[in-house]
Amino acid sequence: MTRNAPPTTLFVHGFLDDAAVWDPVLDRRATRTPAVVADLAGMAGRPEAPGPYTLARHAADVVDLLDGVEGPVVLVGQSLGAQVAELAAAARPDRVVALALLTPIPLAGTTLPREAIAPFRALGGDADGQREVRRQLAVAFPGDELDRLCAAGKSTTPTAVAETADAWNDGDPAGTRTSPVTAPVLVVRGGGDPFITADVVAEGVVPRFAEVSVATVDGAGHWPHVEQPDAVATLIDGLVARATADTTADDTADGVAEQGWTTAFAQGSAPAFTDTFAPDVVLRASVLRRPVEGRDAVAAVMAAASGIYTSLVFTHEARNGRRTYLEWEATLHDGTPVSGVTRLEADDDGRTVDVAIHHRPLDGALSFSAELGRRLVDRIDPDTFHRP
Repeated sequence: MTRNAPPTTLFVHGFLDDAAVWDPVLDRRATRTPAVVADLAGMAGRPEAPGPYTLARHAADVVDLLDGVEGPVVLVGQSLGAQVAELAAAARPDRVVALALLTPIPLAGTTLPREAIAPFRALGGDADGQREVRRQLAVAFPGDELDRLCAAGKSTTPTAVAETADAWNDGDPAGTRTSPVTAPVLVVRGGGDPFITADVVAEGVVPRFAEVSVATVDGAGHWPHVEQPDAVATLIDGLVARATADTTADDTADGVAEQGWTTAFAQGSAPAFTDTFAPDVVLRASVLRRPVEGRDAVAAVMAAASGIYTSLVFTHEARNGRRTYLEWEATLHDGTPVSGVTRLEADDDGRTVDVAIHHRPLDGALSFSAELGRRLVDRIDPDTFHRP
């Protein structure tokens, strides 16, 4: 049996923004599962796209993107993008396996009075006005990204911005009813967000979903993915790992017991591996030039490694005291077949304290090591890996 393809994560930005606003989160994700990023019509990434600029039109564009990828999808939307992501999830209930809503405008809209929505409607092409709005609603908006977004926002048109502001303010009638989305939903709010407050989330968002959890990102306002990308990347990784565990097939052959190691590989996330490791765990492998030490570092390596395999089967298992030996066969991202043996040693509490992994053949191991180094360039010393 082989592992199914992991979910693709589809990111939807908010009002005035563009697809590149997600880059800090994408760069920090530990799980390198596939990702697609939408650019909404009329906003900074697609200012030339014609209208209408309605929630229904934006959702239809996202559904078109969703239909262009294979397998299950995790949808992530921020602010206006949360409204759009929910509508897309409701349109494809058989495809969307999880939904993350960051600082979500309720699907029913904010229903601001005319005088309150007017400043938002007037932001088309107004870089200074857009800068001021972001400053007012953020806690720690990085200066470089603020400059980039405001420069891009100059190209937005008054018509597109006004109609889009009306769209998120008026909302969709479905927002007054229980959501048809039954997949797990994660709601993320910025601890210092003055716009989407804890009360807005508690009253206008959470009660509509059957399976929902809420996380707060401290030190962030309305753009937690920009202000605190590490925290948001970790939350998204956890949601994708949960969806992966729910949608992947058993990757163990008959006679191989399900255990923390095999389950962590199925989930492919650093937290899944961290839960199985002792704090002072050591990883030795034929694809490493020197050992990797410590729970967080080893978990990061193993999460990245799991994302390189397109298929993986644990074929045989043997135990001797505290040691477990697992034979496995796999296919790398470039189609190269590899196989090997993993030896796990547990401490008195049953946590893994020592890992040794042996790959074969040599060319496959070297290819794997080089790709692993590329994926972990900002996390692990590059000299740890073999170079092409």
